[in-house]
Amino acid sequence: MAEAWWKEAVVYQVYPSSFKDTNGDGWGDIKGITSKLDYMKDLGIDILWVSPMYKSPQADMGYDISDYKAIDPIYGTNEDIDNLVSELKQRGMKLMMDLVVNHTSEMHEWFLESRSSKSNPKRSWYIWKDPKRDENGKPQPPNNWSQILGEANSAWTYDEKTDQYYLSLFTPEQPDLNWENPDVRAAVHDVMKYWLDKGACGYRMDVINLISKDQRFPDAEPVLGPDRKYHPGGKYFVNGPRMHEYLQEIKHKVLEKYGAITVGEMPGVSDIDEIIKTVKSGTGELSMIFIFDIVDIDNVPGKVRMTLHEWSVKDFRRIVNKWQRAMIEKDGWNSVFLENHDNPRSVSRYTDDSDEYRTYGATLLALMQTTLNGTLYVYQGEELGMRNFPKSWDPLKDYKDIEAINFWKKSLDLYGDDPVELAQQRKVLERKARDHARTPMQWNAGPNAGFADEGVKPWMRVNDDYREVNAEKQRSDNSEGLSAWQFWQRGLANRKLHKDVFTYGDFETVGAESNETFAYVRTGKKSGKWLVVLNLSGKEVQWEMPENIEVQGWMAGNYTTGKPDKSLNDSVALHPWEGVLGRLV
Repeated sequence: MAEAWWKEAVVYQVYPSSFKDTNGDGWGDIKGITSKLDYMKDLGIDILWVSPMYKSPQADMGYDISDYKAIDPIYGTNEDIDNLVSELKQRGMKLMMDLVVNHTSEMHEWFLESRSSKSNPKRSWYIWKDPKRDENGKPQPPNNWSQILGEANSAWTYDEKTDQYYLSLFTPEQPDLNWENPDVRAAVHDVMKYWLDKGACGYRMDVINLISKDQRFPDAEPVLGPDRKYHPGGKYFVNGPRMHEYLQEIKHKVLEKYGAITVGEMPGVSDIDEIIKTVKSGTGELSMIFIFDIVDIDNVPGKVRMTLHEWSVKDFRRIVNKWQRAMIEKDGWNSVFLENHDNPRSVSRYTDDSDEYRTYGATLLALMQTTLNGTLYVYQGEELGMRNFPKSWDPLKDYKDIEAINFWKKSLDLYGDDPVELAQQRKVLERKARDHARTPMQWNAGPNAGFADEGVKPWMRVNDDYREVNAEKQRSDNSEGLSAWQFWQRGLANRKLHKDVFTYGDFETVGAESNETFAYVRTGKKSGKWLVVLNLSGKEVQWEMPENIEVQGWMAGNYTTGKPDKSLNDSVALHPWEGVLGRLV
């Protein structure tokens, strides 16, 4: 397996609006990010990835971009980015930007021109179609595709002036670019070169597998039921017919010239061969992609994200094993992550976020992630074990995300007279809303959790638990063993010390399948064999060690500051949400 700097890097994702406010407007900003670089460096971070900061009307928190080459004033200036890059360089760190080019904002000059008339040269920069007509002659969408961030709505938006619909898969404010047009692709290449020339090391590429659409634009199958007008059309635009062609073009015309790191956000695809085609060493288009099997584990199969589905530790083990083995055997590369700005907090989702077990759950997941093959991504606050906000928060007042707002509006419309079903929809919202990852970063126990000065109203409510769960406390508190932050710091250091094992080594699941435990062995060329045993349950359990496993010593665990005192053979006793790391003979 070929080594590369970006394979060994640890990436820290910042959601800029929620990270650190320095100018008193209640929104995080670039200067706030720069002020916390030493914090990241001390944790063990190599690359800072910042979610979109470009000029935007903020219909979808910056993923609706109106100018790709300008920083939105709410975050700062282009000069602030230059200073951020300079400060990162002084610390031996790099900046990864977010590339959002499946769609633009409806306020981008490209779209303003495109919608001005059917004869405008930029009309073909977007996807315009004539309407269907109902029995009364009223315009209807060209097909039945549903909006991704609100499946009750059409993915098409009607433009009365030109009597055509434009495709807007996410929201009406985010019209899809027409990648069939070579001028569009050239404009995207130009944008990418602009930020790479300014010092960015690469890109996280937003929903990059949606850029190629089936040009027939057929109706989707009615998977949401006969009572729904619109249905997910992903079959006709997820990893579309020309996607690989477009990505190869980006690779050869832009990426190779800069040696850039790339990670593609590619929802809706889990086929091994299709993914390997994208990330295979040498021939693949991208460094790696985000594989969503783990974060989709609680989705109802075949349905939209805002659903609930029971999962088991066996499912968890199967998914991890599938992608660890696939990338090793087929010469691809993994991204390792459990959190981002589009998912609830991992400690709440996969473990027990109660006061009693939150730290154990957070450190258990940290132990797993720091010992898996791939480039590791840490989302802001994950290193603290930040959890979902309380169920008592008001959906109409405290939730800010457009997906959550659309979901709750649809739920009230459909189930307002059915309290049982409405309660179930409320449960989905409480467990799955993206808002949980977007509450302000909890820096200390002071006003606004240190995110903003006293007297400033943050754009989003601070989680109620900030006095107990915050960075200042966790970086200094040793009263009850290692905090989540300290555990992450130690784990990242160990990962780098033994990169031949944890970054590049072989992976093999061991032990019997179980609804409580999950164990695997990592093997390196220099540092030998290491065993990881995880109790992904709230029970006291015994893990039966296979006969071919011989533990030399237990090196680390999330219940002790030092080496765990565990059996070296036969049966290993594990507390709820306990994980241990051992060195094998």
